[in-house]
Amino acid sequence: MCGIVGVVSHQPVNQLLYDALLLLQHRGQDAAGIATNHSSMFSMHKANGLVRDVFRTRNMRSLMGNSGIGHCRYPTAGSSSEEEAQPFYVNAPFGITLAHNGNLTNWEQLKQDMFKNDRRHINTDSDSEVLLNVLAHEIQKATTGYSLEPSTLFEAVTVLNRRVEGGYAAVAQIADVGLLGFRDPHGIRPLCYGILEGEQGTEYMLASESVALEGAGFRFVRDVLPGEAVFIDAENKLHSRICADNPSLNPCVFEYVYLARPDSVIDGASVYNTRLKMGEYLAEKIKREGLADDIDVVMPIPDSSRPAAIQLALRLGKEYREGFIKNRYIGRTFIMPGQALRKKSVRQKLNAIGDEFKGKNVLLVDDSIVRGTTSREIVQMARDSGAKKVIFASAAPPVLYPNVYGIDMPTRDELIAHGRTVEEVCKEITADALVYQDLDDLKRSISDVNPALTSFEASCFDGKYITGNVSADYLDRIENARHNPKDKGSTGEDAGRTQLNLNYATTEA
Repeated sequence: MCGIVGVVSHQPVNQLLYDALLLLQHRGQDAAGIATNHSSMFSMHKANGLVRDVFRTRNMRSLMGNSGIGHCRYPTAGSSSEEEAQPFYVNAPFGITLAHNGNLTNWEQLKQDMFKNDRRHINTDSDSEVLLNVLAHEIQKATTGYSLEPSTLFEAVTVLNRRVEGGYAAVAQIADVGLLGFRDPHGIRPLCYGILEGEQGTEYMLASESVALEGAGFRFVRDVLPGEAVFIDAENKLHSRICADNPSLNPCVFEYVYLARPDSVIDGASVYNTRLKMGEYLAEKIKREGLADDIDVVMPIPDSSRPAAIQLALRLGKEYREGFIKNRYIGRTFIMPGQALRKKSVRQKLNAIGDEFKGKNVLLVDDSIVRGTTSREIVQMARDSGAKKVIFASAAPPVLYPNVYGIDMPTRDELIAHGRTVEEVCKEITADALVYQDLDDLKRSISDVNPALTSFEASCFDGKYITGNVSADYLDRIENARHNPKDKGSTGEDAGRTQLNLNYATTEA
């Protein structure tokens, strides 16, 4: 998971890109980068760190031009080299910069093909660089003259979609030609675009989430469709085409559970409203399991579980209270590498208000339980603050399987629900009771908000890989590389995708 943005304007875009990346900071806290196009030249600055730390005044002044792209990178347990910060650049054909969100499941084979057949050298272990070179090669093959027509570009993206497997969304700037955005044929990773009408004409922005558009003053138009490419040419005209043979929409459910901001709309479904629905369905399950009468107060684990907890409390007729205060200057523990660092950060990140817990039976609501480190510490904090009983509820089902499409999931020995019953997980996190959302109810939470959404990428919950090309050997190889980072050949979008050898199922889209 990363944040990507592309802008075509009549004014310098450096500030627009910076502001959009700030709004997408939750999607990646490891590195950030911006590349702009000016007078047939690219200007680029990228480095490890938060957006606010990467860019200084001198960097912003150097980013000249009225079009460009930006990226904020999601930290993983793999490589965090600045060489793999994005955007990436190739000088032929035309000169192209690219920023990518997702993970290519066949990037290793593509890298070999690039070297043996396409005569292209890949300099890092990032699949984003592979994606850029595939795009560049197909553009070069499809181009017959010195200009690049939209139809030629769409032909190149069509071939790219046939060669590339996985979940991906990307923005690419082609020097003096235009801005390109495209999304994988399964619609796993999000991408949308908006416009800004001004005196000088229409300006365009593409971004991972609608919140980036709205925060920059752009009007959200629509999501980029699965397998669709959107191109804004040098004359500021927008062109689009479906560049896939059999596209289907299967958005990642984890975007709605945890990854996206609640004020975003993804594929026609308000993230906030889907989380409210998650709370409603979770409340019904708590009633079915006979736990409602034991609850005095409902509390969220801030921030992403708050909408679910509010609606859950309303449905149960219980008091809703804020028992934990969040330090907003500590990163997300889910995406922090290293168990010790995550455990230490929990109490730095959250502080309990003791009076809200004393003598009460407390229902704690979180968006999900992945490793269990945070959950265990929070349960203990509630007990230390005087809670009589601690019931824990997850707005998502148990995380049982690896994700191979751009979300960093723990290895088998870290994934708390793997190989354990609900009762055993409850014991591990030291709660008095534990309730997980049912997967069907999670999907209904999204479909209720947008009935057009009927199919989802939910492999971390059900083990069904929508691209149909994920083998047990592939999962074994990636898990081995996670445990042995010196063994190259298993890094994804930001290096080091965590996968495991589990019983799994595959399904064709």
